[in-house]
Amino acid sequence: MAKPPSPDKSYELGYHPFPSSGNQIYQSMAETTRYSTLSDDSFGHCRTSSETSSFSDPIDENRSPDELLNAKSMIHNQAVLIKLEMNQHAHVADEKPDDQEAVDAELELMKERFSKLLLGEDMSGSGKGVCTAVAISNSITNLYATVFGQNLRLEPLPPKKKSMWRKEMECLLSVCDYIVEFIPSSQNFQGRMTVEVMICRPRLDIDINLPALQKLDTMLLDILESFQDTEFWYAEQGTLLSDTKFSGSFRRVIQRKEEKWWLPVPCVPPGGLSEKSRKQLQHKRDCANQIHKAAMAINNCILAEMEIPETYTSALPKSGRASLGDSIYRYMFTTEEFSPGHLLDCLNITSEHEALEIADRVEASMFTWRRKACISHSKSSWDLVIDLMAAGGKCDKNLILAGRAESLLFCLKQRYPELSQTTLDACKIQYNRDVGQAVLESYSRVLEGLAFNIVAWIEDVLYVDRSIKGQD
Repeated sequence: MAKPPSPDKSYELGYHPFPSSGNQIYQSMAETTRYSTLSDDSFGHCRTSSETSSFSDPIDENRSPDELLNAKSMIHNQAVLIKLEMNQHAHVADEKPDDQEAVDAELELMKERFSKLLLGEDMSGSGKGVCTAVAISNSITNLYATVFGQNLRLEPLPPKKKSMWRKEMECLLSVCDYIVEFIPSSQNFQGRMTVEVMICRPRLDIDINLPALQKLDTMLLDILESFQDTEFWYAEQGTLLSDTKFSGSFRRVIQRKEEKWWLPVPCVPPGGLSEKSRKQLQHKRDCANQIHKAAMAINNCILAEMEIPETYTSALPKSGRASLGDSIYRYMFTTEEFSPGHLLDCLNITSEHEALEIADRVEASMFTWRRKACISHSKSSWDLVIDLMAAGGKCDKNLILAGRAESLLFCLKQRYPELSQTTLDACKIQYNRDVGQAVLESYSRVLEGLAFNIVAWIEDVLYVDRSIKGQD
């Protein structure tokens, strides 16, 4: 029977009857460099007696060389695995503070947004802030300005701003999930009788318009995301004038944009854009134009449903003629075949400010004539018969003029799509108390503006391309 190995030999071979405590791994690694008989490459990974006794069988010196080699290989592999596991835990521990900081920053941002909504943008907390509807409308408008305000060219939105837009819009739109209406519904009670109960569903205007706006939002971001590795590029106007590699056509672009000098100027290769690139730009312009029309239609529909504030109606003039002016009123009243496009051509509008002033006057006269028509129709039935007989069966003059004013206003907004909000629209938004309408109106308005900008930027690139090819 073989004698037990001496203490010196057992220590040298890696056996110890009593494993050490918690720091055995680090101690064994240091001892391995002194006592292990493996190759130099394994010095940093082989474990000593205290480690081996915890994870493997003792190594007997009477074993064959192959068995000793296999046992030491197992020790080596276990040491490597433990070291890798320790490195992974250390790596995760290093990453946790960064992730936690990001979560904390996002949480603080949400707290700030939520607090401003509750306070109505009144940081004093005295209750003098705006209502919830106006606060949400302002939040969506400010978020759009923060994310897209510096985006003045056809290029993908930065990932940070894109993530910010989606996260905060999802938070602001989540209020619509709780705006419901009650409708009657029939249910079978225990299979024997039918009872009528009231169930809730999303409010109809939100259920129809909000998914459509979210789809338009995604389409606009996809259009911006598609402008990667384009054939055109941008240059600031100051650097463009001093750079000699650009042709003279770019100077014409600068003259065309003198009223918006801060916008970067699109540049194309000397031979112009390729046929494929030009067709892609035209297709994206058409898509963005359709999105603009859809967003504008939703916005006009929501604004039409909002109540007209009393402050606006009380400030209306007594007659539509006084608001509209003699020249426009004479054309609208005396012409049998009214043409709003011809009237706008005769007015010779030269600036957006002038167009907005005419839009305010037309809108005010339209509501003045409608109010007069409502007052006249509030008479008794016998008075209406007398009025119809006196008018010879003709329609009410106020209704005719109001209809013509409405068509003129619509044509004016179509001809000047970049027109700012009229006084009535701004007054409706300011005094609106319906949260659902506030969300839909502001969301459609910012999407309308983004779509219009994309169309204008694409038109700028195509204009430069036509100028280059025209010179050639």
